[in-house]
Amino acid sequence: MHPIESLSHQSARHTTGYLACGPKDGPLAVFVHGWPELSLSWRHQLPALAALGFRAIAPDMRGYGRSTAHKRHEDYALREISGDMVELIDALGRDKAVWIGHDWGAPVVWTMASHHPDRCHGVANLCVPYIPQGFTFDQLIPLVDRSVYPADKFPAGQWEYQLFYQENFERACKGFEADTYKTVKVLFRRGSPANAGKPSMSAMIRLGGGWFGPSNAAPDVPLDTSVLSEADARAYADALATNGFFGPDSWYMNHTANAAFAKEAKNGGKLAMPVLFLHGAYDATLETLKSRLAEPMRTACADLTEAVVKSGHWMAQEQPVAVNAHLVRWLAAKLPALWER
Repeated sequence: MHPIESLSHQSARHTTGYLACGPKDGPLAVFVHGWPELSLSWRHQLPALAALGFRAIAPDMRGYGRSTAHKRHEDYALREISGDMVELIDALGRDKAVWIGHDWGAPVVWTMASHHPDRCHGVANLCVPYIPQGFTFDQLIPLVDRSVYPADKFPAGQWEYQLFYQENFERACKGFEADTYKTVKVLFRRGSPANAGKPSMSAMIRLGGGWFGPSNAAPDVPLDTSVLSEADARAYADALATNGFFGPDSWYMNHTANAAFAKEAKNGGKLAMPVLFLHGAYDATLETLKSRLAEPMRTACADLTEAVVKSGHWMAQEQPVAVNAHLVRWLAAKLPALWER
């Protein structure tokens, strides 16, 4: 069993703390977490790939954990964040990696594939599909399933919560920060097939005046131990209490900049390398099986493998065995040269 090390890379522009597992000379796999998580999100994947000979890396992304928490919204645009990832693998002495992302980590990984294809053996993403023109309001809202989200009630569909950040940023941060342990317990919950065809919680945020209504503080609910252990929940909560939510929430404040950056993609945004996408069967916000949300990805990816995991949004933590199995199967089928060692 390979131990998980806690390491860091510092440059003049940014410090990235990261977890590392597996032989230092193994093929590189970089796992990119989303909101509001940590490198810890990949605790089930790092040792699994390390055992197969990979050097598995999971950074704390900008604003999280042991990485720099920058002070401006614009510091959390994908141009800057993808720059962090290039710096990281350069520091590791590597030209290429397999990149795996989830939630906001997925747009980072899609950006690596579209803007730095020469740095990618292949890419895999959980829950968030590829949109070549950018994961922005202009691209997302036309793909909303209006049978679930009538335009008169939910003009932005399930993306209403992102508008709330733009309209009430300080209130959003304060609500999450009021008690980060309670916030973590509310957010990290397994998916349920009973929610199929119903509006997601994220669609209700503007109507309700925030994630937690008028009180602007998370209620005290039981921990969902099918997703997080008590130690995991405390680790998330402590890190979020230390850094606050300005950084994590600022990732949502760069739609215009990210759309402009998307136009700089190589090959017109078309992806030639092997791509794996895992659909969350019970992910209400990222509903990709019945809506049109995954259509742009299918047009843009020349070598796309898709699979469905019976999971909610926190897929890698809720269904780690299934996620690991899909990753390993795809790596063996599509990137066999990485296994020659």
